[in-house]
Amino acid sequence: MKVNLKSTLNDSHIDGNQSNTQRQVAVSLSAVTESSDRTLPLNLGLILDHSGSMTGKPIKTVKEAAKRLIEGLGPSDRLSVVAFDHRAKVIVPNQPVDDIDTVKQAIEPLKPEGGTCIDEGMKLGIKEVALGKDDRVSQIFLLTDGENEHGDNERCLKLAQVAAEYNITVNTLGFGNHWNQDVLESIADAVGGTLCYIEQPEQALTEFTRLFTRVQSVGLTNAYLCLELIPEVRLADFKPVAQVEPETVELNVQQEGNTYIVRLGDLMTDNARVILVNLYISQLSPGNHTIGTVQVRYDDPAMSQTALLSEKIPLTAEVQAVYEAKVDSNVQKSILTLAKYRQTQLAEAKLNKGDRQGAATLLQTAAKTALQLGDKSAATVLQTNATQLQAGEELTEAQRKKTRIVSKTVLQSDS
Repeated sequence: MKVNLKSTLNDSHIDGNQSNTQRQVAVSLSAVTESSDRTLPLNLGLILDHSGSMTGKPIKTVKEAAKRLIEGLGPSDRLSVVAFDHRAKVIVPNQPVDDIDTVKQAIEPLKPEGGTCIDEGMKLGIKEVALGKDDRVSQIFLLTDGENEHGDNERCLKLAQVAAEYNITVNTLGFGNHWNQDVLESIADAVGGTLCYIEQPEQALTEFTRLFTRVQSVGLTNAYLCLELIPEVRLADFKPVAQVEPETVELNVQQEGNTYIVRLGDLMTDNARVILVNLYISQLSPGNHTIGTVQVRYDDPAMSQTALLSEKIPLTAEVQAVYEAKVDSNVQKSILTLAKYRQTQLAEAKLNKGDRQGAATLLQTAAKTALQLGDKSAATVLQTNATQLQAGEELTEAQRKKTRIVSKTVLQSDS
């Protein structure tokens, strides 16, 4: 596997008469399959909530979805299953998938009982997955339908960081309408995972399958974006780097000398990660300039190789004495995607403070941004919620969760 790496400025022309110029650069990264590459084996961990609130159809559909998922695993893959209520227990220890029927039989007796302690499930689930992580794509599917009333949310985030250090990706699935979107989103974002919303029990199989298809396309793991800038260029002070595809995530930046490092996690073959970087450029003389370079550090499990480096891609700009814009429409779309997310986040903050009208105004703005992107599903959700708030009505938990999902990604037509 190799890295397909591209970088594009939103406007590659710069006015040489300006003392300071703001630019956004979109960096696209994906794994590229070569003819000699073998399919990467998967190391999958399921962490399943079986608390008392999962009674009836929820627990039944989750067990069925989990068993269907296991049918898609091959003999070179590994699997572990952990179940939790207010405690956690290993249902299937980390092992090769060579007896699917026995694994299914271990899941079937699971019944709803007890409270909810997500961090206990995470701790045990990460421990099991870590046992089989060598030369594999390690992924966790964490499903819960409730608040972490018997646990510690801060501990959940610390465990997510532990997973990242082990090169394990945690994907979170919120089931029903009573889970905490802030906690599940933070867990997934911390390790480059995905947040999924299973609004109705019958959607469980669809979401599990969609997520499973995505993890099967992972070609490279533990990827870091390395951005080196010339002295005249700096990152914006506030939230300078964000992912905008396949979902929107604010990313943390670490600085090593004059290089900025951003952890991304897995790179997929069929779904590029697109990172948007906000730059400020001091005045430069007219002419063509290389204002920085972009490189990726990554692991290739298929070759048992770590800390590989991609080619270094230059960031170039033309400084003009007589400025004429050269705008890139794809980067502009990335900017709008991030704007939709941030406008929705601000609306949620207003709503949490009791400011319905302020939240409604921001949701309307986000709806207009979604329309500019051609994302009609998101625009409908956001505008409907804005109208409801303007009428003095509260948003339901389902509406709040759908708002969070459409802010981060394009809503799937079947969800």
